[in-house]
Amino acid sequence: MEKLDVFDCSNVFIASYFTNDRDCAHCNREHTLIYIHSGELEITERNRKTILRPGDCAFIRRDNHMWLQKRVGKDKPYRSIVLKFSREFLREFYQTLNRREIPTQAKRDKSSLHVFPSSRIDIRSLFESFIPYFDAGMPPSDEILKLKMTEGIYAILNTDVNLYASLFDFVDPWKIDIMEFMEKNYMNELSMEEMAYYTGRSLSTFKRDFRQYSDLTPQKWLIQRRLQAAHELIRKGGKKISEICFDVGFKNLSHFSKVYKEAFGVAPTGHER
Repeated sequence: MEKLDVFDCSNVFIASYFTNDRDCAHCNREHTLIYIHSGELEITERNRKTILRPGDCAFIRRDNHMWLQKRVGKDKPYRSIVLKFSREFLREFYQTLNRREIPTQAKRDKSSLHVFPSSRIDIRSLFESFIPYFDAGMPPSDEILKLKMTEGIYAILNTDVNLYASLFDFVDPWKIDIMEFMEKNYMNELSMEEMAYYTGRSLSTFKRDFRQYSDLTPQKWLIQRRLQAAHELIRKGGKKISEICFDVGFKNLSHFSKVYKEAFGVAPTGHER
């Protein structure tokens, strides 16, 4: 018999139960923490075998292929609990870190599997706290799950300083993808210094890296992007010009009207349906 329960918080928390041994090929698409509650898990990667037993926990780096063999215990099913960390969740967490406390000397480990020291109280308390929810068939709230996810990240970071570089490997070490960040935040009021900080860069490095994507300065790119968004919303209809102005990030209606006319040759009201 097989049972797989998923508590949906961006699909990050999974518990699985197997009453018979199972084996399968596995491609890990997201950084993962796996904890064995009962039974055993044998992981084979690059011809190296690792066995996780009850109470053991491991960090599995994303984008790796491995072979998993799940074995039931004596009179107990195989039972594991998994936390999967999406890039979006990690980016949000990274932005909360104090830049001065980030270890710049950290280096990304080539290994795809990092087994934590056994009998760690923080690991055991984190994962065992999920068991009552499963037994009751009642998922934790989204708020509790997010707190647990954050607790899991700190468990990783407190294990090995080099795991900073593995966990936050968005594009280049310590760098969030600039254009993805800009696309998601062009409507927000952020200074150049804040944009640099949130993408894991110094101000000078941010400006240099931005030139790889655009001939415009970041400020001019923001204005152009906001104008494009405003143009699309105006042509779509359904909103007042003043609402669109502020929705896309402009703070002054008269300034918006001026730069819009300069860009499109007609005032915003001229493009209304």
